[in-house]
Amino acid sequence: MAEVLMDFPELQIELNGRKESIMKRTTLVANTSNMPVAAREASIYTGITLAEYFRDMGYDVAMMADSTSRWAEALREISGRLGEMPGDAGYPAYLGTRLANFYERAGRTTCTGLPAREGSVTIVGAVSPPGGDMSEPVTVSTLAIVQVFWALDKKLAQKKHFPAVNWNDSFSKYERALDSYYTKSSPQFPKLIKTFKKVLQDEKSLQEIVQLVGKDSLGEDAKVKLEVAKMIREDFLQQNSFTDYDCTCPLSKTEGMMKNICNFYELSMKAVTANTGDDAKMTWDRIKKSLKKEYDRLTAMKNINPKLHDDEITNQLKALNDAVEKGFRDLTSSV
Repeated sequence: MAEVLMDFPELQIELNGRKESIMKRTTLVANTSNMPVAAREASIYTGITLAEYFRDMGYDVAMMADSTSRWAEALREISGRLGEMPGDAGYPAYLGTRLANFYERAGRTTCTGLPAREGSVTIVGAVSPPGGDMSEPVTVSTLAIVQVFWALDKKLAQKKHFPAVNWNDSFSKYERALDSYYTKSSPQFPKLIKTFKKVLQDEKSLQEIVQLVGKDSLGEDAKVKLEVAKMIREDFLQQNSFTDYDCTCPLSKTEGMMKNICNFYELSMKAVTANTGDDAKMTWDRIKKSLKKEYDRLTAMKNINPKLHDDEITNQLKALNDAVEKGFRDLTSSV
């Protein structure tokens, strides 16, 4: 909490063309572990009530609850003192109901009164399972309620990969609902997401083989998957919020980057799996060496300024995609 109070005033956000301190748009409800247990239980209700207060004023509010596990522990302690029948792991039997009552207070609302206004509350609840046990009651009850789960990975944080969200353990149940929104501007967008997921999942299984027999023993198609997965991890998913080019990413830039990476992946797979005879077999090393300039440009796509107009961003990324396709045409014609 002390770190937040010291760092937030130094961080700024650009709003309607002017910069403001993040602290001016932040309300903190502090509750340390040495405070009374009743205060620990009440703090999360205080936070959501404040969020609803600003929502009714017509603002869009994000509430960070850190953490609902500590709140559940306070519920367990109060329940034990009241002599209530304990449930799983000593938590009260109504734990799931209380969590549901909390999360259902999120959403967009049309406010009553004048002037006409709309507001929303978005809840981001942190769960801290003891010992990383995802089967403990608070985590299980939360996953049964929420539709989106970001699994923070300690190993990623140690590698300085931020945001440290594990792409294999995280999930969203809103994908099908959002497909109709994405397909209005880009029918390919849901397909691009599925391709990214498949490449990252394949990398996970290939890493186990690499640890046993080494990377050199893999087939060329497997080497392509590993290299493209590395590109997705380091040059797309990894972001630096303290830079101008990476602090935000409009949909046009996100979509263009995904298109280019997927196209590069598909062209590489097509090249290495083409049946041209053993003497003319295409390898990943040859692709990377021949298309080094295009490969370097792919890894530097995030440097495009997100403040540019969508058409300009799209044109820059399309020009890169055309260069990649030309590079593969020249490479295959020389075989």
